[in-house]
Amino acid sequence: MSEDLDWETLDAEIAYTCPGFDVVHEDVRLPDGTETDFDFLREGDSVVVLPVTADGEVVVIEEWRQAVKRVNRGLPAGSMEAEDDDPAAAVDRELREETGYEAEEVRHLYTAEPANGYADSVFHYFLAEGCEPSATQELDFNESIRVETTTFDDLLADVRSGEVRDGRSVVGIMYYALFER
Repeated sequence: MSEDLDWETLDAEIAYTCPGFDVVHEDVRLPDGTETDFDFLREGDSVVVLPVTADGEVVVIEEWRQAVKRVNRGLPAGSMEAEDDDPAAAVDRELREETGYEAEEVRHLYTAEPANGYADSVFHYFLAEGCEPSATQELDFNESIRVETTTFDDLLADVRSGEVRDGRSVVGIMYYALFER
């Protein structure tokens, strides 16, 4: 019985927009009748890919992340775009663009709302198997990415040691380690 917890949106507007996300301002009515406002980040759906080569190596990327001022090591990921008819299509595109690899088979692992208290972000996690370096890396103008491969066990050890700190990547790696291996 969720209706006793539901908020009613009275009005909404985009307070700020930039490439990648919007900040939405809403006027809302709480279940007890109180009227207030609420702001959240509108990012939408993204895919996070655990790409595995035919010989069992995991394809990982190193990418500069300006917000934390360091190189981030993790899994390829990216936003779904208008032409992506489903998340699996976005997986193929993001994997090819960020790494130059293409997968023989792609399968959904898990879907998460990583920060639903202040963002509408949805991450669709996929396992991409049989990955081969058969495409050309096509980075966005603001991406600086280096591609490498590693064993899953080494990647998992890097999560445990804190070397891999990207939350999107950590969730996908841990999910695979706990439920799919």
